[in-house]
Amino acid sequence: MKIIDLRSDTVTRPCPAMRAAMAVAEVGDDVYGEDPTVNRLEALAAGMLGTEAALFVTSGTQSNLLAIMTHCGRGDEYIAGQTAHCYRFEGGGAAVLGGVQPQPVDVEPDGTLDLVKVAAAIKPNDPHFARTRLLCLENTQAGRVLPLDYLARARTLARERGLALHLDGARLFNAAVALDVEAREITDHFESVSVCLSKGLGAPVGSLLCGSRGFVAEARRWRKVLGGGMRQAGVLAAAGIVALTENVARLAEDHANARRLAEGLAAVGGLDGDSVSVQTNMVFLSLPPDHAEALATFLCDRGVLISGRERIRLVTHRDVTSADIDRVVGACGEFFRRP
Repeated sequence: MKIIDLRSDTVTRPCPAMRAAMAVAEVGDDVYGEDPTVNRLEALAAGMLGTEAALFVTSGTQSNLLAIMTHCGRGDEYIAGQTAHCYRFEGGGAAVLGGVQPQPVDVEPDGTLDLVKVAAAIKPNDPHFARTRLLCLENTQAGRVLPLDYLARARTLARERGLALHLDGARLFNAAVALDVEAREITDHFESVSVCLSKGLGAPVGSLLCGSRGFVAEARRWRKVLGGGMRQAGVLAAAGIVALTENVARLAEDHANARRLAEGLAAVGGLDGDSVSVQTNMVFLSLPPDHAEALATFLCDRGVLISGRERIRLVTHRDVTSADIDRVVGACGEFFRRP
C-alpha cells in the first residue's frame, strides 16, 4: 500500500531527472567559488528573481538567519509575524547566534502584517531600545498569498522608516503560480529573498538567498562563520537546477489537488474544510484535540500521514496524486461515519 504523506511538502523525494543530474554533476570546491554547477544554480536563481546575486545554502532556516545577520548587527531588531517561520520555528537563531532581537506582530487572517501595527512596533531612536533595522515578510504564509499591492505598501513603509525588507519566500514559487506572475514581480519589492528548493520544487536539500552583490558577499562570509561552507556541492546544486527549470509550473497541480482535497473534505460530516480559503498547496482543518489524535491514528493505519493538533495542516506535493486525494477523502469519510 502506497503511503500518502500530507505532513509537509518537505517529504518529496528527488525525481529520476534530479538523480540523473546529480550523478553526472560537474563539481569543484564551492568555498573557493570553483564549483561550476553551484555557480550555474546561483546565476539561474538570481536571473529568475531579478537580483544581482544568489547564495546556495543548506536550508531555509540558515538562509533566513544569514539574511537577518547580514542586515542587522548585535543589539538590532527585526520585525516579523507572530507565526512567521523565522520567528517561531527556527530555534531563536537570530537572537542566539546573531544577538538580534525579534519583535513579533500578530498575523492578520489573510497572512499579511497590519502595516499600522508594524509602524507602531518600530522603535524610536533612543538608547533604551533595540534599533529596528529589518522587516521580514513570509510568502506564502500558511498557504496564503500576499497581494502585490500589499507588498508595494510594505516597501513604501520600509523605505520611509529606514528599514530593509526581507522575504522568507520558502514557497515563493507557489505564490507566483497562484498569482500567475513571474517570481520577480514579487521579489522586486525586497532587498533580500530566501527561497527553498526542497519543498514543492522537490529537491532533496537546499535553499537560495538572493540580493545585491554586496549583500550576498557579506552573507557568504556569515555562511562560512556558521559552518555552512560546502565543498563539492554541485551534486546537490544539480538537483536545484532541475527544480527551478522543470518543477515550477507543475506547482499548479499541487494547488489543484489541495482544492480537490478541501472540496472533498467539506462534504464529509464532522470536518470543517473550506475550499474558498485554499490558495496554494495547504488545507487546514480545525478539530478538538481528541478528534485530531484519533483521526491521525485512524489515517495512519490506512497509510495516510498527517500532523498537527486541533489545527491540522494537510500539504499537497509532487508525490501526491489526485487518486491519492480521493483515497484520503474516502478514509476521512469512513472515520466520521463510525458509530
